[in-house]
Amino acid sequence: HADVCEIYTDVDGVFSADPRVVPNARQLGVLTYEETLELAAHGAKVLHLRAVEFARKFNVPIHVRSSFSDKEGTWIVSDNLSEQKAMEAPVISGVAHDRSQAKISLVGVPDMPGTAAKVFAVVGEADGNIDMIVQNSSISKPGIANISFTVPQAQLANVVEALEAAKDSVGFDDLKVTESIGILSIVGAGMRSHSGASARLFRTLADLGLNVDMISTSEIRISVVLDPSTLEEAAKAVHTAFGLDSESVAVVYGGTGR
Repeated sequence: HADVCEIYTDVDGVFSADPRVVPNARQLGVLTYEETLELAAHGAKVLHLRAVEFARKFNVPIHVRSSFSDKEGTWIVSDNLSEQKAMEAPVISGVAHDRSQAKISLVGVPDMPGTAAKVFAVVGEADGNIDMIVQNSSISKPGIANISFTVPQAQLANVVEALEAAKDSVGFDDLKVTESIGILSIVGAGMRSHSGASARLFRTLADLGLNVDMISTSEIRISVVLDPSTLEEAAKAVHTAFGLDSESVAVVYGGTGR
């Protein structure tokens, strides 16, 4: 029943991107719980995901402020309290990036009902937390599919061990691992009512010559898997493409931003 939860950190609020990577990131005045959850879940470092989940559950506004300045900071509130923001703000509120994920690909999976259930039951029993999933059915080999998905790097060894132990029961031919991937996400409630965000994102990445490995979406988010060595370049370019750059350089007073 608190009126507000104030969280003090080493930056002036929540920014449109990590100011350590995108120096011209813009401080955001207001965000919805939903937008903040998506940003926190996909690499934004100011707020922990569980903090936002609790705030949304009990409808307690979060006020993110700096321990080093008297600036207003960022308010995180319910959708109903941010209607004015939704009308005035850009389509995209922020760009997040994440280097903590790995990719697992199962090759030669039987393309039949129940196979995916077997795969992800094994992953669940190994405490694997899945973010993105892509399944492709083979055209040249009917009845066969490939399934790729991402898990946190810290969980990779346990998930791979569990899948290899279940290889015969699941029925896949081979397991391939990419230990380090880059995930870039754009987040914004404005995507509900404005078209063209995906086209602008992929055009920007194409102009950089970057290949997209996987794609995942929600109502207010688009995430892509990229080569991790290109992640910072992509984050800066996408931030600029969506008009999020500020004229001033964001101040980071110290620490990690958490």
